[in-house]
Formats: sequence, C-alpha cells, structure tokens
Amino acid sequence: MRNGQAGGVATLLLRLIIIGLFLAVIVGGALTFEINRRLKADGPLAEDSILWIEKGDTVSKISDKLVDMGALPPEQGPLLFRIASRLDELAPDLRAGEFEIDSGASIREIVTHLKTGDPILRFVTVPEGRTSAQVVRILNETPMLTGEVAEVPAEGTLLPETYSYHREDSRAHILDRMAQAHDVVLAELWETRAEGLPFNTPEEAVILASIVEKETGIAEERPLVAAVFVNRLKRGMRLQSDPTIIYGLTGGEPLGRGIRQTELAKETPYNTYVIRGLPPTPIANPGRDALAAVLNPADSDALYFVADGSGGHAFASSLAEHNRNVQRWRRIERERRQEGNTP
Repeated sequence: MRNGQAGGVATLLLRLIIIGLFLAVIVGGALTFEINRRLKADGPLAEDSILWIEKGDTVSKISDKLVDMGALPPEQGPLLFRIASRLDELAPDLRAGEFEIDSGASIREIVTHLKTGDPILRFVTVPEGRTSAQVVRILNETPMLTGEVAEVPAEGTLLPETYSYHREDSRAHILDRMAQAHDVVLAELWETRAEGLPFNTPEEAVILASIVEKETGIAEERPLVAAVFVNRLKRGMRLQSDPTIIYGLTGGEPLGRGIRQTELAKETPYNTYVIRGLPPTPIANPGRDALAAVLNPADSDALYFVADGSGGHAFASSLAEHNRNVQRWRRIERERRQEGNTP
C-alpha cells in the first residue's frame, strides 16, 4: 500500500473515531440529562407516608418498600433509585428508623432525605408520682417499643419525664435511661441540699420526695409541703400522710374509696399515722421538682396542711389553726355534697 493511501485510511479511521466519540458524548449527555430529569421529577406518592427501614435493609430492599408504599413507579423506579443511591453513596449512611416521605417526593429528594434527614422520634411521657409497676404498664402500652420487662425496677429509682424513642427501641432500654436520669438528677440535687435536713442519705430523700409528690400536684406547693414533713421529722412527729397508708394497702394503686378508721390505726411499715420517721421505701417515683423541694424546702414553720377547696392546701403552724382549716374544709365538702344532691 502506498504511503498516500495508508495516510488516507488512517485519517478516515481517526475521523470515524472522533465522530463515534462525538456521538457517544451526545448520547451520553442525553442519557444523563434524561436520568437526571427522571430523578428530579415529582414522584407518585399521593400523601405523606412513613418508610420504615429495618436493621440490615439493603438499598434494593428499600426500593421494594418504596414501590409497595407508592413512592416509586414499579417499572423503572427501583433501577433509578439504585442509580441515585449509588451516585449519592447512600449505602454507607443507611440508618434504621422511620422516615417521613413527603407526597410527590422525587427519587432524588427521597435519597437525600434518607442520607441526611433525621429518623422520626416518638415520645412517651411518664407522669410524676407513678409507681414502678405503673411505669412498666405505661411502657407496655406504648406502641412501637419491643421486648418484655423481666423485672419491675425498685420503687423510686426511675425519673418521670418525657423520653424520646425510635421504632423498635426496647422497653428495657427506656427503663435504663430513666434509672440513669434519676441517678444523675439525684446526685446533682444532693450536692446543693440545705443544711440540717432530718435525713442522711439520698435514698431517704427519695422516700420523702415520693410522699411530697403524692400529696400535691401543684408545683409551687411542693417546697411548702416538703417543709411541713421536714419540720415534723425534726420534732419527732409522725408524718401522718394518707398516700403512705394507701401504698401499704394497694402497692400504690388507687384505693377507690376513703381510708377506713381501722386502716388508720393498723400498724404496717407504711402507715405513717402509726410509725415514726420514714417508711421503708419510696411510695412512687418522684420527679425532679419534688426531689428539689425535699432537699431545699421552703423556709416555713408549718406543721400541718389540709385541702382548701381550690385544689390546693391550707397550711398551719399550730394545731388550733389547723383545726380551723379542717373545719372550713369539712364545710366545703358538705356544701358540695348538698349541691350534688340538689335536683
């Protein structure tokens, strides 16, 4: 072959290669454009829905779940989702949990949310003054938690609060968090306690705080109720707290009736009308405010309190004043009964 002919063939091949590359660039660009368009297009999800990613779920498994919930079209949706997941390197950042997928969310938006968004947090509230058995019941009735509680925690070792959790967190884990929170708060408050308190250990403070918690649901009254019991302990007087009697009778469950005279006189470890000092254990799980009230009670010489008809209590430093407050409360009770009987 002559040099001229060889050069012509080489030139032709070079041109064909350039044309091929050019066409490939055009086709590749068009394909990239089309893929990006589809990844950014509104999705078919009709309303906001929750996607649950379980531990061990793969990108492929998640795409199947998204198809099932209507967030991906079944034909090309899974492939496009896998492409977007690879482009955004989703797999290393996959987390178990529940994620809210917005209606109409594009594939790109879904992948971005699964990569950088926060899983849904759920919340369970444990009110102050619940017994440990009641706390366990609350957790047993809380949806999306898992596992059984093998043993009811000791009374007074849990901190009532609102706790966040994810789907499939365990009940035992929530209880552990409550116990740890209790220990932290108690240690913190114990360090700043007032001087001259009539108890010597944090555990005794919890016992008294549980009584204060059950005696009043009014936050601003707690330091004053605590002062009454602290004053009585200092004087060697009996605490005479009705909730302690009820705990001795029912373990802290509602009594459903008034306390009988025989029960007031019956000697049990929890009958503070009979025993002196504190009962042997807390009668509930007190909250932070009740613990703080006991460790820093109000500056008061009050020794008695009784309901005042407003939801709160009337306090007195002498028995004569207390008796007048009791008579006033009895009159309010009679008037309410009469009003209730009026046709």
